Amino acid sequence: MREPVELRRQRILSVVESRGAVKVSVLAAELDVSVVTVRRDVEELSRAGRLRRGHGVARPVREPVRTARMPAVRGEEPAGDAGAVALVVPERHSYLYETLHGARSVLEESGIRIALHIAPPSAGAERPLVERALADGARGLLIAPRWPGARSEERDHGWLADVGVPTVLMERRPRPGSALHALDSVCTDHWYGIHLAVEHLVSLGHRRIVLAARDDSPTARSIRAAFAEIAAARPEVEDWTVVLSSPEAVPGPGPDSPVAAAAVPPSSPADGRAALDLAALLRERGATGAVLHGDVDALMLVQRLAESGVQVPRDCSVVAYDDGVAALGSPPLTAVAPPKAEIGRAAAELLLHRLSGAVGADGPVRRTELLPTLEVRGSAQGPPHPMK
Repeated sequence: MREPVELRRQRILSVVESRGAVKVSVLAAELDVSVVTVRRDVEELSRAGRLRRGHGVARPVREPVRTARMPAVRGEEPAGDAGAVALVVPERHSYLYETLHGARSVLEESGIRIALHIAPPSAGAERPLVERALADGARGLLIAPRWPGARSEERDHGWLADVGVPTVLMERRPRPGSALHALDSVCTDHWYGIHLAVEHLVSLGHRRIVLAARDDSPTARSIRAAFAEIAAARPEVEDWTVVLSSPEAVPGPGPDSPVAAAAVPPSSPADGRAALDLAALLRERGATGAVLHGDVDALMLVQRLAESGVQVPRDCSVVAYDDGVAALGSPPLTAVAPPKAEIGRAAAELLLHRLSGAVGADGPVRRTELLPTLEVRGSAQGPPHPMK
């Protein structure tokens, strides 16, 4: 697959800003593209004021900071981003933006400057951003990689485990035994979140439950796995199934897509995947309860249910997962609420501990989990007779 132009240019900037002047021919060889392509990229970056162009050479706008990873002295203003903490989060991800704001509050209260980097939705987008932040002198890293599938996570194992500055993963739990297993992390206990959702529906008398969930992030996959384990273990649950919550809920076709073919809704000529007909599925399974991930998908599915004559909670009880906008639905949706801002705060506090130089600051790796809560709003009640 051809590397996106913006990602290639980010990599050029990272190399130039970390080394200083670099020959265009050297950049072309390292990026495995033609000299003509790199020359065109350098011209565009120079025109945008992001680097300087010489005869066959690309130069940084400012010289690399050689003492970049030394802590900034309080009261001194470091050059560039020297002494800052880099925060790297995916583009257009409101869930993790709330986590980001939690981290920001802790860092700003501690007088630590923040260098925010937004990763575009392309493979490997985080790496050049991190390299650039380190070249600018970031002394710590808070990161939530996109990781739409297992392979994207594995591609990050080598370089992310060896960035050379204290690093904390936010809302990401690396695969056990992987190179990132021994990296500090703070995340939500999503198993417990699904437990809360299923327990709530079971306590109301529901015995047939559907999970309509995403599958395009580590959180989504944790939710799917937890639901399957919990529903299968509950003797009260007579029937359960897992389906995709929307056509966009899974990574696009290719080797990075982890979803089983059986879980994908029937295809349509327009987009390859038809929108989930939740009403038909509920009738087919005789289900009276549904857990829907995430909030936007949940609200859209509830709208489609209403269009099909299925009213929430009269005909089907619903628990959403994320609680970003669930309360704004009609009806307001009962939802599992991960402690998003608290995740960010806890991650920032852990990073500050690592950076402090205090006794024990280089102690054992910490893998912290925070429990979500259930916000009851009335979109779930005792079950009617199963729909016919």
